[in-house]
Amino acid sequence: MTECVTQYFRCSTHHVRLFLKDPVTVTGGYGGDAGNGSGGLSRSQLDVLENAFRETVIEDGCAVLPFDVSRIVDSLRHEQYEEALPEKSAIRSATNWAYYALRPLLPVAVRRHLQHLYLSRWHHRSFPRWPVDCTVDHLLGQALLQSMKAAGVKRVPFIWFWPEGAPSCAIMTHDVETRAGRDFCGTLMDVDESFGIKSSFQVVPEKRYEVADDFLKSITSRGFELGVQDLNHDGRLYRSRQEFVARAARINSYGHKWGVGGFRAAVLYRKQEWFDALDFAYDMSVPNVAHLDPQRGGCCTVMPYFVSKLLELPVTATQDYTLFHILRDYSIDLWKRQIALIMENNGLISFIVHPDYVMETRERRIYEGLLAYLSQLRESAGIWITTPAEVNRWWRQRAEMEIVESRDGLRVTGPGSERARIAYASDGGGRIAFTLEDVPCLHGGGLQYKTGAPFA
Repeated sequence: MTECVTQYFRCSTHHVRLFLKDPVTVTGGYGGDAGNGSGGLSRSQLDVLENAFRETVIEDGCAVLPFDVSRIVDSLRHEQYEEALPEKSAIRSATNWAYYALRPLLPVAVRRHLQHLYLSRWHHRSFPRWPVDCTVDHLLGQALLQSMKAAGVKRVPFIWFWPEGAPSCAIMTHDVETRAGRDFCGTLMDVDESFGIKSSFQVVPEKRYEVADDFLKSITSRGFELGVQDLNHDGRLYRSRQEFVARAARINSYGHKWGVGGFRAAVLYRKQEWFDALDFAYDMSVPNVAHLDPQRGGCCTVMPYFVSKLLELPVTATQDYTLFHILRDYSIDLWKRQIALIMENNGLISFIVHPDYVMETRERRIYEGLLAYLSQLRESAGIWITTPAEVNRWWRQRAEMEIVESRDGLRVTGPGSERARIAYASDGGGRIAFTLEDVPCLHGGGLQYKTGAPFA
């Protein structure tokens, strides 16, 4: 149970002393005890779990918890909490497959009308919490606080989440869905570069449009990244395990041929228990909150996490298509709200903006407004704006780093440690608070984030 906490914070194991005793029983569809990590999970049940921290017992310098934090965290990250009845899930799946079979024949206006009908009651869903859910991050922070109380320590050193002490990280990704979107990629790269941002383009290998070598080189030669997006974007990738494995083999071959390490499934469809068939370094298919996506759920964290050997970079901000055509919001207000919530928890700000949907003047100006706002945060708050491959490289390095103590004090060891910073976790009035070395202005676990200070 301690490993999920030490891996998240990259702190020493002797600072985390957690044990399980007399698991809390949560009724209403979770399949029995709260620690078994299977079945459905509701917002009210999670409230029970969060409140259960008050029942922690201190014994011999250890925190004895009433539920297994690691299993709850795995259940949330892997979306094993779907509340819908099996027959409703089957109906929804059949509807999705039918829609995507007919989608090429449907006018855009009809598609949008059907999408509005499908998503009409999305705002009634209380879990995951809209517009950003940090349940995993809060649970792990509370677990560390309980361990600190048990050990009688006021602060615990850990390896800060981002290099050079950046308060948060942001990545921009572009899913190329149509021939027109492909042809607009050059213009979109010009826009990104004008704000000093390099992004990642996810390309559909088959059927949607021709993928010429010159097109791929036009992206990589300018320092932008490539990723593989699905196989042919027909919505059938996860229809069955047999079909997924067969398609994954072809998807992997494109990844090897193009020399890329990142994958994203079309429509953000996913089954994390099948990810072992993907031969990529990282995946970008799991939303933080999926109320407005065809497949509901959400991983409830704003941090990257490992699914076996694959690193998941969750999508933490609303997609442009959803913002413009489902919510009918032609501003960056929602994006700014999500950015603020993610930065309060020092997480990954991850966007999907399609070249297909920002070709018109109004949408492009809104996107440019977003880039301008991110650039402002880079200057004023020090957020790290980078590419998915760089996040993958850093997060894997950080997972291998260790804090060691010597006569000269604490230091970080391991490849990439020259970019690492030591931070301290402490009790900030019932929520975990972070202090980065001698700069006491980083706060996590839901406390307010203070901007305007340098973090390099």
